[in-house]
Amino acid sequence: MLLKKASRPQSRWNYWIKPWQQVDWLLFLLVIGISAFGGLMIYSTELAQGIIDKSLLHWALTGIGGVITLFLARIRYENLLQIHWVLYGITNFSLIAVEIVGSTAKGAQRWVSIFGFRFQPSEFAKIFMIITLAALLHKTTASTLPVVFRALAFTAVPWVLVFLQPDLATSLVFGAIVLGMLYWANANPGWLVLMVSPIIAAILFSIQWPFTIAFSKDLVFGPLGLIWAVAMAVVGWQTLPWRRYGLSAIGSWMLNMLGGEIGIFLWNHVLQQYQKNRLTSFLNPEADLLGSGYHQYQSRIAIGAGEWFGWGLNKGPMTQLNFVPEQHTDFIFSAVGEEFGFIGCLILLSVFAVVCLRLLHIAQTAKDNFGSLLAIGVLSMIVFQTIVNVGMNVGMAPVAGIPLPWMSYGGTAMLTNFISLGIVESVANYRTKKKYWG
Repeated sequence: MLLKKASRPQSRWNYWIKPWQQVDWLLFLLVIGISAFGGLMIYSTELAQGIIDKSLLHWALTGIGGVITLFLARIRYENLLQIHWVLYGITNFSLIAVEIVGSTAKGAQRWVSIFGFRFQPSEFAKIFMIITLAALLHKTTASTLPVVFRALAFTAVPWVLVFLQPDLATSLVFGAIVLGMLYWANANPGWLVLMVSPIIAAILFSIQWPFTIAFSKDLVFGPLGLIWAVAMAVVGWQTLPWRRYGLSAIGSWMLNMLGGEIGIFLWNHVLQQYQKNRLTSFLNPEADLLGSGYHQYQSRIAIGAGEWFGWGLNKGPMTQLNFVPEQHTDFIFSAVGEEFGFIGCLILLSVFAVVCLRLLHIAQTAKDNFGSLLAIGVLSMIVFQTIVNVGMNVGMAPVAGIPLPWMSYGGTAMLTNFISLGIVESVANYRTKKKYWG
């Protein structure tokens, strides 16, 4: 009888706790803490208006997201392998639906309404692309170019659909996810550099300093672009397999020259002046304080006004007087800087760093390549979004419309991040010690 009585509490413990026995509770609690703190800062930004519905919704989504995370942690992530093509099809279908029946907000067609609820398919597309790439790369490493090209081909379809919305911010996140997962799958780092080199060439060719090189009336290159093209030719020569007759070097050089030419053409003939101002205003926001530089200028003032320890919760003048536009979404970090100062920002960024380290640890200890790639995909997404968001708040990056994970207000983005967390927690929950190649 004594043994039976003693076994009942143990069986109840196993029933309730065992399904989450290997969940990374530190990661889960840190994310819940970040999200709850985000609701507190959103509350502060809307306090002066007397309306606190956004903060209440954010806190509600934190609770719902926590439940979703724990629910997904109980489900074996390997099941995603069986439905990854279905998810890929849903991704493309939903992105096409945006172009047909989507609604427009802030100059972009990104929203779909179902039964009165609006959501952004491009946010969920991030998760589905991580799953698709993990499924494509888990059996064969990306150490050969055909595997890399195959992964890029499947990524290109949803990427183009997102870019056409236009949603430049999400398309950049796609790029970060692909690069991170390919690197983890043993792709040659030189290939990854060559993948992004045309974009860098487009920027450098436009910098006409200290002198210019004119090939034609409309084709005026800066020397930095030509130096970059030569450097990429060396990278191609050293990493690509087509070295006969210098094809790898010539191809890499031509790729960057073409990227530079396209960049100059887009800058001179396609981009509108307001788009140019938005891309360059972070270099000198004072040049257009009432226009393209207004957001970042006010954000920098708010963060600087916080000094070391900040004004205190709900006491920041810039925040309470609504001087920073979109502060509850893209510029939530400026509210942290003003009301909690440099120390508060440092603590918040340290928490994000621990979250990223836990994600990396899960990727390293996953029982198979599929789980490891899933964790790295989520890590790449979180790291890129955090760096870009903080960068544009402090004036180190253009305003790209990328939210701060779990902090910024936004229902679809919140659910996306919590679903991603749930998938990673499933990887942690079902891991065993096993050698991996990531």
